[in-house]
Amino acid sequence: MVRIMLTVLLVPVGVLCVLGVVLLIMSPGRPSPVVDADGRQVMGSISEKIRVPINGVEQGMFIRSRDTTKPVLLFVHGGAGMPEYFLAQRYPAALQALEEHFTVVWWDRRGAGLSYAADMPSEAMTTEQIIADLLAVTEYLRDRFDVPKIYLMAHSGGTFFALQAVAHSPHLYHAYIPIAQITHQLRSENLAYQHMLRRYQELGDAGMVRRLEAARPTMPAPLPDAYMAIRDKAMHRLGVGTTHAMRSVITGVFLPSLLSRDYTITEKVNIWRGKKFSDRVLWNEILTTDLTTTVPRLEIPVYFLHGIHDQTVTLPETRAYFEALHAPMKGFYTFHESAHSPMFEEPDRMRRIIAEDVLRGTTNLADQ
Repeated sequence: MVRIMLTVLLVPVGVLCVLGVVLLIMSPGRPSPVVDADGRQVMGSISEKIRVPINGVEQGMFIRSRDTTKPVLLFVHGGAGMPEYFLAQRYPAALQALEEHFTVVWWDRRGAGLSYAADMPSEAMTTEQIIADLLAVTEYLRDRFDVPKIYLMAHSGGTFFALQAVAHSPHLYHAYIPIAQITHQLRSENLAYQHMLRRYQELGDAGMVRRLEAARPTMPAPLPDAYMAIRDKAMHRLGVGTTHAMRSVITGVFLPSLLSRDYTITEKVNIWRGKKFSDRVLWNEILTTDLTTTVPRLEIPVYFLHGIHDQTVTLPETRAYFEALHAPMKGFYTFHESAHSPMFEEPDRMRRIIAEDVLRGTTNLADQ
């Protein structure tokens, strides 16, 4: 009996040791080079992982470029604090689509990923501060690459801050490219809930129906803990979450974060520490702010990209905002094979939109 108990205890320890060694090997923390189709490093390219003092806080970013004379694109990641560079690495065609046309900057916002610090006070994590950080990062990039303006692309939760930054300082940007633009996220959550409940009823999944009915979201924030506990699982099982093909955030997001060689082990842990911290401090404000009234007008061209299967940020809410938004030029681009991340799911379509519309200042490919 003692021998059996020791065997049971030792096997998990051994497995953990092996996993620890594998994780260490997979975490050199050096940014991967920009390579050509044959895997050779592109001459004159840059691939950097840097930390820059931004408004008194060291903030991290990956900068990648095949040709630094290309326009600069700042990517503002999603979530309250969920970096996406490691996820983009899982979709190399998406990386290539952006790097073909831009010097791409993957900035980790204050309190997230490379910019996470355990001693960051909650009171320093405000919407106003993050918008100020975004504008300061923009100024850093304008100065470093000696350009008067840059392009701004934001995804999901990142659009909450980027939209307001563009409204504040439009002169800094050529164009704004939101992917799954948040409008009034609390309304979106309720629409998503209704969609998921209806679909699981149609599928005859009584267990999921019971769990959803017991976790109905409310309009006042915060959303019930029971809803947040089932939300991601329910979305991904239906293919309406991060991507249309992704069925689990464990295999689809968590494991890629561990397998990226560009992060150290500490940086990988901080991705998830930062997510938890940022969710706690920022999520309810993101939920309850109605950007349809906060930002009714933009002074630069705007190109909305949205997956038709997306329930993380619902298409009808974003489309309605787009229709009401005043802008000198605007285009809405529906991705029919995508859920929440069309830049990863349909990179060829994104590449064409960038080349033929965004960089030419037209909307010829936009939905009619």
